[in-house]
Amino acid sequence: MTTVIASPRRRRLVAGLAAMGAAPMAFTARANAPYPSRPIQLVLPFPPGGSFDPVIRALAEAASRELGQPVVLMHHPGAGGVTGTANVALMNEADGYTIAVIHNSVIRAPLVQRVNWDPLKDFSYLGNLFGLTTGVCVAADAPWKRFDDLMADAKARPGKISWGNVGAISINRITAERLARSAGTSFNMVPYKGGGEAFQALIGHHLDVYSDPGFGAQVQGGRVRLLASFTAQRLPNHPDVPTLRELGYDFVIDSPVGLVAPKRLPAPIVQRLHEAFRAASASPAYLRQLDLYDMVPQPSSPEAHAAFAREQFARDQKMLAEIGFKPE
Repeated sequence: MTTVIASPRRRRLVAGLAAMGAAPMAFTARANAPYPSRPIQLVLPFPPGGSFDPVIRALAEAASRELGQPVVLMHHPGAGGVTGTANVALMNEADGYTIAVIHNSVIRAPLVQRVNWDPLKDFSYLGNLFGLTTGVCVAADAPWKRFDDLMADAKARPGKISWGNVGAISINRITAERLARSAGTSFNMVPYKGGGEAFQALIGHHLDVYSDPGFGAQVQGGRVRLLASFTAQRLPNHPDVPTLRELGYDFVIDSPVGLVAPKRLPAPIVQRLHEAFRAASASPAYLRQLDLYDMVPQPSSPEAHAAFAREQFARDQKMLAEIGFKPE
């Protein structure tokens, strides 16, 4: 028998052909692997340090246990919590390994600025999670003891009192503008990138008023004073604080927060993610964080979440038209 010894070049050629044949098999194996088979990125469109951070982190840890894979929190702040989620809308690949937190400013964005994505067409909605609670806060040693004191001062000094919110297009900013207009005055509106930055400014007396969610820990720690809430009823953790409606200003803010993925996410993956995060929403650690920041559990189905987005878009379109707002 004659033994043929292959040259190094021939061995490399054979190995290359074998690898080419194996590549489609490897791709098919990955495609057929049970979902999820690797870590999932959860985009949080706010910077670290705000109220969203501990809440979503606790939820992600609970969802990791449900999914059997790490859910990795990725901070992508910008444009008042719009940029990170908008980037997900622009993704071409929907495989369930990148999802994002969505809130009402994202749905409203095309109505107030020019964007190249559509919140009603470019997301797969996975379900709502919780509702934010908006309050009107001042520093603990601020001169205003009651909300009426603040408004009386604002009427005496239109445009002189600074009022902060996260982002320039949030429902909290828009409602604050409407509140001032209804009272015959104005505030100096100041947008912030995140709640952590805004609370530092408030406590340091670089900002007079802050009106956004996430105030619970700051109030309980005695660093800020809660003057009123934009809720339908008084908050259980702050029973002595009146609602704006009680004080004669008929403004209630509803701010649901949910999860989305890129468009055309396969239905089985939508359902898998929804079920995992729905189960994670019962986590005691997550519920403790919601309570600490005066947030309210509001889980919903993917279908209900998508329906809410359509309804909110229509409501905001009408509201902005009523106040004469023009897109930038």
